[in-house]
Amino acid sequence: MHPVSTKSGRHILGGTIQLFLAEALLLPTGLLTAVFLTRQFGLEGYGLYTLVATLVAWVQWSITSVFTRATIKFVGEAEDWRPVGTTVLWLHLVVSSIAMLLVWLFASPVAKILGEPAIAAYLRLFALDIPVFCLAYAHRSILVGVGAFSQRAFATAGRWLARLFLIVVLVEMGLSVPGAILGNVGASLVELAICRCYIRPSLSAKSSFPARQLWNYALPLFLFALSMRFYEKLDLFAVTILGGTATQAGLYGAAQNLSLIPSIFAVSFSPLLLSTLSRTLSTGDRDLAKSISRNAMRAVVVMLPLAAMTAGASPEIIRLLFGTKFMPSAPILSLLIFGTLALAMVSVTTAILTAAGKPNWTFALTAPLVPIASIGYLLLVPRLGHIGASLVFTLFAVTGSLATVMAVYCLWQVLPPAKTLCRSTLISGLIYALAIYWDTPDWFLLLKLLLTTLLVPLSFFLLGELSTNEIVFVRSFVLSNTVQKYKKSKPH
Repeated sequence: MHPVSTKSGRHILGGTIQLFLAEALLLPTGLLTAVFLTRQFGLEGYGLYTLVATLVAWVQWSITSVFTRATIKFVGEAEDWRPVGTTVLWLHLVVSSIAMLLVWLFASPVAKILGEPAIAAYLRLFALDIPVFCLAYAHRSILVGVGAFSQRAFATAGRWLARLFLIVVLVEMGLSVPGAILGNVGASLVELAICRCYIRPSLSAKSSFPARQLWNYALPLFLFALSMRFYEKLDLFAVTILGGTATQAGLYGAAQNLSLIPSIFAVSFSPLLLSTLSRTLSTGDRDLAKSISRNAMRAVVVMLPLAAMTAGASPEIIRLLFGTKFMPSAPILSLLIFGTLALAMVSVTTAILTAAGKPNWTFALTAPLVPIASIGYLLLVPRLGHIGASLVFTLFAVTGSLATVMAVYCLWQVLPPAKTLCRSTLISGLIYALAIYWDTPDWFLLLKLLLTTLLVPLSFFLLGELSTNEIVFVRSFVLSNTVQKYKKSKPH
């Protein structure tokens, strides 16, 4: 294995693990929050909260996705990140403030369209989180750009822990849905404060980095982000608008919350992939960039058995976490988990295209998903309800992932390894069967999921997925990190 490749691999692997563990806190804290809120609000109240949170999250992620990839690329390539940081911070502040005002203005019409008048007040309150969240996210992108992965991970972990704590406290104080909303605002403030402890881009200093340069690169990425954010949330709104109720929205929202693991991986991995590829291509090492890209797509493929496990065990998962009232969410989860995995592949492949200087391709490939999926929702949701919505979401997410994979192939003649895909498909079938037929009561489900998860890498190893060089690399990575932790813990 080439030493540069080893160094890049260790850097991106270590950073991904740190960020994944931090982002993965969303899973336990999010599940605990969801369980707490469903029991406090009931199906209807939780459905209203989910609708509002989904809409505001769509606005927030649309704004941050405009600048995130461009920020990481330009910060990573700059000798001095501060001028870029100032420009990025100002753009986030201006755009997010405008978005907040627009949400305030259109809250009532949106509530009328959704047929839920109470949503208007909730939207106006939740809009306060938009500028705070966006400023915190700008700091996170800068931290990734300068290579401060540990600090970025700590800020993210602080956010999820603060969110759980604040929501529980405020709701228990009797604030109900507004309390849950204020808990989200407080979590964004906590994350921003943590980020400012490590990195402090200035809003007052003049920046020599032109905003136009960032906008020119970010514009197609903005259109891409807008279409993807809209696509990711369109299914829930389709269920609500096309004859659904707040109760059905709550069922669908519960399934969405449980299908987040592939999204967590994408959020953790794609920024680091973009940063690594940008630095690699700037040195002219295109062959190494191709190798990294191939392995990045391969990483998504090997997650397929975990999606199969989730689908097979979905009834037990739903029953344990939400109770029997939410059992209709199980078949929804069984479909959505594969759709979110497909979108993780879209995230990885579009990061590759962005690093390769093809940001326009990202929007061109994903823009058709929204209108085509809208037709699918109009046809299937009135007939099949939320099952139809989850089916359409997954079908076109897979279509989008295939399109972006082929785009990477057209650009660099790189595809995910065919043998990996075959092994992953075989293991997925076995894991799915095991998850269905191994019935476990109550909390024994956790043991079942743990053992089944451990069976996945073991199966890949036995089928020869890892090469000798990769085994040596993983062993050296584990040993080096173990030695570093021992040295840090040893008294001087």
